[in-house]
Amino acid sequence: MQTYKFHVKRGDTVAVITGKDRNKTGKILKVDACKNGALVEGLNIVKRHTRARNNQPGSLTEKEALIQISNIMLFCGKCNKPVKSKASFLEDGKKVRVCKKCGESFDK
Repeated sequence: MQTYKFHVKRGDTVAVITGKDRNKTGKILKVDACKNGALVEGLNIVKRHTRARNNQPGSLTEKEALIQISNIMLFCGKCNKPVKSKASFLEDGKKVRVCKKCGESFDK
């Protein structure tokens, strides 16, 4: 199975650039490489029906669904907008992602 490397990681703050949640921001909870999607906290909410079991009645539950990786961008707190990132190296040789506009580092 082939593994993919994406421009976002779990814990990043991202902005949705297209779809029903356009211009909204949230934190990534999970990245799914097989489906090329990411779960973003509080965005792309869908309703799911749960079947009644034993003593519990059936109900409607709301949860986050995957958002396509191509539809999200990293959100820079300093620029206060979605930006592209580039790779840069620190003095100790560590590779980090930085904002192309202001140079702010996304990796802590």
